[in-house]
Amino acid sequence: MKRNLIQATEISRRYIMGDSTVNALSNINLTVQEGEFIAITGSSGSGKSTLMNIIGLLDSSDSGTYLFCGKNVSELSDRELSIIRNEKIGFIFQSYNLIPTLSILDNVALPLAYRGIPYAERYSRAVSALKAVDLSHRISHRPCELSGGQQQRAAIARVIASDPELILADEPCGSLDSSCAKDIMELLKSRQKSGSTVILITHDLSDTAYADRVLTVHDGKLTGNNF
Repeated sequence: MKRNLIQATEISRRYIMGDSTVNALSNINLTVQEGEFIAITGSSGSGKSTLMNIIGLLDSSDSGTYLFCGKNVSELSDRELSIIRNEKIGFIFQSYNLIPTLSILDNVALPLAYRGIPYAERYSRAVSALKAVDLSHRISHRPCELSGGQQQRAAIARVIASDPELILADEPCGSLDSSCAKDIMELLKSRQKSGSTVILITHDLSDTAYADRVLTVHDGKLTGNNF
């Protein structure tokens, strides 16, 4: 029986903007089992990125309970949260977030260094990951020497090398053409088949065809099959 990787109950998040209070999320309930592929849609400003930040332990809620791998994240120290982010969560962003001064190989290997993985192993894993995304011929290149689609594949290779339990992809195809976007979505689907849980944040409904479930954030509320 599959376990619940994510269990969020009555999650709310508010921001103070001048004299106003913005309710970014209101009483969100969400359960995600390990190995699922979930797509979360919503218009700009709907709260979907705020939800992703809370799921990825980059932000905390003002109220409610969030269990990740059965642990109440509000009871964890900053160091414990950092370890979970590094070892269990892989982030893919629309902006790629590659370090411009490093080669693609070094970009992919770097997160493994923070986990204390020996040099030979982390570079072996980085090379294998780049082969998996068809970039083995570009490992010595820097990000500026790659196309947008190639940079996004490198970002996915960085996640593959880390082999996280959860992949959070925030608009990963937003700046790519349709052909590159299809390649990226198929790579994400392949990670699910390899055992990772995938949560995709997207405004493109065509991307949701790859998901097992599709949820929508509207005015800070989550609708769809949340369980």
